Amino acid sequence: MVSYKQETVAPAKPFVNRDASQTRLIVGVSVPDSPLITSVIEYAQTLSEPYLFNHAMRSWLFAEAIGRIKGIDYDREVVAIGTILHDIGLTAGVSGPNRFEVNGADAALSFIKGKGLSDRRAQLIWDLVALNSTPSLALHKEPEVAVGTMGIGLDYGGFGVEALPPADVERILSAFPRLRMKQQFAETCCRLVKAKPELSHDNFLRDFGERFVPGYKAVSTVDLLMNAPFDE
Repeated sequence: MVSYKQETVAPAKPFVNRDASQTRLIVGVSVPDSPLITSVIEYAQTLSEPYLFNHAMRSWLFAEAIGRIKGIDYDREVVAIGTILHDIGLTAGVSGPNRFEVNGADAALSFIKGKGLSDRRAQLIWDLVALNSTPSLALHKEPEVAVGTMGIGLDYGGFGVEALPPADVERILSAFPRLRMKQQFAETCCRLVKAKPELSHDNFLRDFGERFVPGYKAVSTVDLLMNAPFDE
């Protein structure tokens, strides 16, 4: 199991409400508020099954709570957009030739195109969506990518939940219930494995294929090396 250890993020600073001139409270969590974030929430809700949408919203709220407690300086709008859209690559409405995280990142980039974000901020959103399921990389990236990944990892596997007050966690879970996420998420991943097994060997879909899909056999990176068409 890959660790979501939160200590990998850069030194904590006094909490900065950067790029969030307006805020609002969602179940007691202060979050940035902008027309773009509102449209992103609507887009995610349109694409996603209810359990997956609730996962995205909980992940965002957990990311904000972690960022506040740790006093990390990050672009809150970037984290909002990337975290809310982080799993759209798992939905039926987003497809493409690449692993689901990359398809989702490309779709997120298409959605925000022309909405006034700089290339740098757009790149951070792409990175958060594409890398969130690879925390061994994402937690060493920019604070925006790391904090979003922390929130996602907390909701996925409970990583770092001890950092938050239990009452805060319970409020978020009550507002956006899990709706049998363990079972439904596994079923979603298995559908992707069955549909495109060739895109599952180098991400966590492999784990679901090996556990739940009869006859599944992932590509071995050892075989790729040993079968390379070069004389030794």
